Amino acid sequence: MSELSPVSGIHSVRAALKFGHDGVAELWLETSRRDRRLAEVTTLARQADIPIRHLTRAELASAAAGANHQGVIAWVRVPAARAEPELSTLLDQLTVPPLLLVLDEITDPHNLGACLRTAEAVGVHAVIAPRDNAVGLTPVVCKVASGAAATVPYFQVTNLARVLDQLKARGIWLLGTAGDADSELHQVDFTGAIGLVMGSEGNGLRRLTRERCDHLLRIPMCGQIESLNVSVAAGVCLYEALRQRRLPH
Repeated sequence: MSELSPVSGIHSVRAALKFGHDGVAELWLETSRRDRRLAEVTTLARQADIPIRHLTRAELASAAAGANHQGVIAWVRVPAARAEPELSTLLDQLTVPPLLLVLDEITDPHNLGACLRTAEAVGVHAVIAPRDNAVGLTPVVCKVASGAAATVPYFQVTNLARVLDQLKARGIWLLGTAGDADSELHQVDFTGAIGLVMGSEGNGLRRLTRERCDHLLRIPMCGQIESLNVSVAAGVCLYEALRQRRLPH
């Protein structure tokens, strides 16, 4: 039986019901709360034949473990990471230049969850990570991702360097982030087929990963802190990619 993870809040639950309702096992609603947004969530759950339970605010607060549940919690099945062969199929089916996020040995589930949530928001087509020395799709990841773990294709591969070579052979330009890079983020072109490569929380890009990047970039920093949290850095870079890709060409 799949492990279940709570997704809290109206926006996150609505996203889970709209885009990944097959993975929603049960919906919990606050008994005393009645409003239009909760009614919409209830309708989506009933249309998908998802069981609904009514609980007190205190019971929801306990299940949400401190998150702002806004009167609703969806219990979502923790999805499995996709296998490497499926990546080629996904790329073959795209009708637009791919935007990929590659995470090299990210071990903090909160960071992965935040990266997935941002990836979903900006339209990343797939997130790729190594199978070893990296966190998978755990309940904590799914909770932080707020539904994005079910909607963003997440691939765990046995040999990241080999997969990067395969992406390059497809004409995908690999942009790695490094504090010592000569180019700043806003000087780099994100408009084509792009794979944004982010290093681990403590060590950055591994040597073999870095060597396969076509270009390195850095996020400009004005303060005394030397680097950003990886999920924050991914968000900064991905929104620059989104900005550029939405400009008229």
